[in-house]
Amino acid sequence: MGKRTVAPFRADVVGSFLRPAYLKKARAAYERNEISPAKLKETEDAAIRELVAKEKEVGLQAVTDGEFRRRYWHLDFLAALKGVREVKAERWSVQFKGAQPKARTIEIVGKIDFENHPFVEHFKYLRSVAGGTLCKMTIPSPSMLHLICCVREEHYVPIKEYEDPHRLYHDIAAAYQKAIRSFYDAGCRYLQLDDTSWGEFCDRQKRQAYTARGLNLDEIEKEYVKMINFALEAKPKDMVITMHICRGNFRSTWFSSGGYEPVAEILFENCRVDGFFLEYDSDRAGGFEPLRHIRDQQVVLGLITTKFPQLEDKEAVEKRIGEASRYVKLDQLCLSPQCGFSSTEEGNLLTQEQQWAKVRLVQEIAREVWG
Repeated sequence: MGKRTVAPFRADVVGSFLRPAYLKKARAAYERNEISPAKLKETEDAAIRELVAKEKEVGLQAVTDGEFRRRYWHLDFLAALKGVREVKAERWSVQFKGAQPKARTIEIVGKIDFENHPFVEHFKYLRSVAGGTLCKMTIPSPSMLHLICCVREEHYVPIKEYEDPHRLYHDIAAAYQKAIRSFYDAGCRYLQLDDTSWGEFCDRQKRQAYTARGLNLDEIEKEYVKMINFALEAKPKDMVITMHICRGNFRSTWFSSGGYEPVAEILFENCRVDGFFLEYDSDRAGGFEPLRHIRDQQVVLGLITTKFPQLEDKEAVEKRIGEASRYVKLDQLCLSPQCGFSSTEEGNLLTQEQQWAKVRLVQEIAREVWG
């Protein structure tokens, strides 16, 4: 055991961080057409440089750009795919237990592809300021494009190109193969697929609602795993790709609840990612029993919440890691916050200081558990 030299690490993070006030101010000014795209980029560049320096200062083995160039953790990436368009929505197709994000969504308007995607340049900038430290890139999972457009959308009508749903699954995966190769060519060796579909499929009420609409979730889950695995065929051997599963994270609220049992066999036994970042910071995530389906992947236990500033009790967290080790070998386990600190530009209800205290707590516990 001991310290891992390959991602995911014993003490890791999901990826997004709270935006500094001056970056929020600049983005608001940009939305009002008061500053140019170049000025916004200059501000983002400065904020990312500062963030990377802080990540290195606190001892993270891999740094991210905090998703500082995004409004949402997912829509910015998906809308920049060829064949996808972002549109205004009357309301979010999922409802958080409290405040709601600005309602936007995406729709499929043409053949899906990955071409000249701005996120590749975003990664190159991150790598240029990381000073040789490993850089982690986070993007939404292939599942999210299908989930948002074809599952959540109650009135989905396929375009002629995708009247055969299997053709859509294929083209999404093929686009992600291009994405994986493009990020790799840009120097990325640690890529994370963020995915809330599995969190939704764990939720009993959401499963019932989808079933009532005539959707067979078990079949959709199997198609998602096949789609992800097809995308992963493009992964070089020296690249690590993980999946982060979430139940919603906006302004310290959530939208799904339920343990992993409904999806564990299909997902954990068959999806060929290198590791799973699993939310386990509240009772809404259920117990560790579904981890019995894990094969040789690393499991990063999200036992530290990003939703509230109070620091967890170290002994209690260490006890829970011990409980998880009944189902997955301790050497296969790692620790992280359950999600990012700012899945949208608004951010969770913590201060910068409280955010970094959480990151340090993860590292302290990891050292005590694994050495």
